Amino acid sequence: MSKPIILYAETDPDLLSEQAEVFRRAGYQVKTAVGRRGMEAALKQERFDVAILGHTLSKDDRHHLPYMIKKVSEDIGVLVLHNSGRHHAVDLAIDSRRGNKAVLEAIASLGELVTA
Repeated sequence: MSKPIILYAETDPDLLSEQAEVFRRAGYQVKTAVGRRGMEAALKQERFDVAILGHTLSKDDRHHLPYMIKKVSEDIGVLVLHNSGRHHAVDLAIDSRRGNKAVLEAIASLGELVTA
């Protein structure tokens, strides 16, 4: 089974770069997007298996982007790195303060669902 292709968004470019590198070292293909507009643009250009919404995105973005992502494709897994509650368009939400290992485990878990 191949690893999922990830679209990862944050509003903090430094954190975005650091975390994307962690995902790449774990063997994932990662496209990054700065903020809501960056994610919307990337979704129009390419196909992704998993979309990760980082904790530096606003609460409003973490609420609205999952709907937009699922509108592009119901098959894209949505992982939110913030424990700010769930709604039906979010497949998995974890607190990013649990560390990189927990985030990578969540991506693997979600990836198994979307690439099966």
